[in-house]
Amino acid sequence: MTIGVAHDLSPALVLNADYRPLSYYPLSLWSWQDAVKAVFLDRVTIVAEYDRAVRSPTASMRLPSVVCLKTYIKPARNPAFTRFNVFLRDRFQCQYCGSHNDLTFDHVIPRSRGGLTTWENVVAACSPCNLKKGGLMPKAAGMFPSQKPYEPTIHDLHNNGRMFPPNFLHESWLDYLYWDSELDPE
Repeated sequence: MTIGVAHDLSPALVLNADYRPLSYYPLSLWSWQDAVKAVFLDRVTIVAEYDRAVRSPTASMRLPSVVCLKTYIKPARNPAFTRFNVFLRDRFQCQYCGSHNDLTFDHVIPRSRGGLTTWENVVAACSPCNLKKGGLMPKAAGMFPSQKPYEPTIHDLHNNGRMFPPNFLHESWLDYLYWDSELDPE
């Protein structure tokens, strides 16, 4: 198929079979190439399209902007313990000073004092706060996280992800995102 648009344009929002995005942050998007392939493999239903099209010598197809999986994918019950998910749980904010810059993670109870690398002991921290706290216990450092670390649910992470909308939101996606947002009274 001859490609008529740049490779990085026209991503498709991917919805689960229940018409909810597979994830909010990062937003579940496929490249237009993956979306077209899934259409031809009969794995998705096209819900909305862009005005752009791709053409071959014998066919033309408008690019999907929203696709819905034909088979429901059961969401994971517990999110993976990753650096990104710790940052997302903590809203990409240092739990000691509130900074959004130069984030790393800190063991509230230092590993040198028996602290484990778990949801309940790791928080997002900026490098200056992490260095300042060092291997000290919170009381000795006079530094306490603004929220007690906890194991989030997938729902917690999705809610936090909604606070960080992507740089690009196509108008055809809006009906499928942020269903719990307050509506205008008009």
